[in-house]
Amino acid sequence: MNEFKTIALLSGGLDSATATALAIEAGHIVIGLSIDYGQRHRKELEAAKKLANELEIKEHHIIKVNLAAWGGSSLTDKKQALPVEGVQKQTIPNTYVPGRNTVFISIGLSLAEAKGAKRIVLGVNAIDYSGYPDCRPDYLNAFQSLANLANKAGREGNGIKLWAPLVNLNKVQIIHEAIRLGVPLKETWSCYSDHETPCGICDSCRIRDEALLKAGRKDLCSNWFNDYTSKKIM
Repeated sequence: MNEFKTIALLSGGLDSATATALAIEAGHIVIGLSIDYGQRHRKELEAAKKLANELEIKEHHIIKVNLAAWGGSSLTDKKQALPVEGVQKQTIPNTYVPGRNTVFISIGLSLAEAKGAKRIVLGVNAIDYSGYPDCRPDYLNAFQSLANLANKAGREGNGIKLWAPLVNLNKVQIIHEAIRLGVPLKETWSCYSDHETPCGICDSCRIRDEALLKAGRKDLCSNWFNDYTSKKIM
């Protein structure tokens, strides 16, 4: 029987952990791939290691690709301030990292072909997100067409499939899925800052905290969020 291997792009965040858990639930042999791209929020790499261990992923690669060398994003350039005024609809915030998912998926394709994996599972989401161009269905569809032509496996009719099981779910639905799958939510890291605890005011924290509250898991919200809501009630 052929082993069904899947490469999981495991960032350390809630979405990627949930997507990875879905691949495990489906019976896939999961190979984890995390990217050290020079991000200011280094704790997400620590979270990725913990999640790989908690999810019993036996093979986990951490690859260094220094996207911080040329900046272009507040996630790779500490001279740029993180946006803290809340998610602005119809705009792409400065937390967007130029070409990040294109680089990540390309590395994933290389690893998948080398390991004989049939899929790459991605935690990208097009509903509750910050407007990034590389988290949308049209981008994924276009990249799939490229992937089918870009390697030996695709040319031989055994193309590696991009699988984004969360792309059309909102954050509350993702949290419910994570809970159902037994994802260790406390080990995930979504904050854009480089603090010891989540800042609670960056876009990612705001989206996560609001969804956790709606999902009935206020206990997992950031300290800032809990302090703020307590004072607001008072």
